[in-house]
Amino acid sequence: MALRHAVLAALLDEELSGYQVTKAFAAGVANFWHALPQQVYAELAKLEKEGMVAGREVVQEGRPNKRLFRVTGEGLAELESFAAAAAKPAFLREDLLVQVQAADHLDAGVLIERLAERYAFAEAKAALFEEQLRRMRGGLGETEFLLRRASRVGPYLTCRRGRDFERANRDWCRDVMEVLRARQAAGEEA
Repeated sequence: MALRHAVLAALLDEELSGYQVTKAFAAGVANFWHALPQQVYAELAKLEKEGMVAGREVVQEGRPNKRLFRVTGEGLAELESFAAAAAKPAFLREDLLVQVQAADHLDAGVLIERLAERYAFAEAKAALFEEQLRRMRGGLGETEFLLRRASRVGPYLTCRRGRDFERANRDWCRDVMEVLRARQAAGEEA
């Protein structure tokens, strides 16, 4: 997937400014695609030049003017072409995994601290996703929302994947910390 597809997907529901697209990335898209604000702005400029998004200037009083962007027919066609292609599996690249790989040669106490930090991060992020899912459902149960009421389910389903990913990270960190603590205790007894 290229950044262009994530930006196009973020613009599907409404016209957004570059700032709003970067906020949309932080709030929802970030669970599957990371981009710096300057990357998003550069991609919007490329997409506009290629005719995949259309931008318009909005004059504001007392504030700088802003540009709003919307997906064009060409942009929607690009997303459809992207969706028709086979999805490549993602590869996990995380420093913490390299640290755990070397656990037998590192200070377990320091590694447990890193795992505890990642655990707390995952717990907090999963809670944010869960709150976002509740807001999207608007008081409905998940099944009713997904099968009967939601006009669009894509943002909900990707947010749910982000929540589940962070829950899995949290659970893995907990399990690894338990193993390392047990090995520490066994080593101290020997």
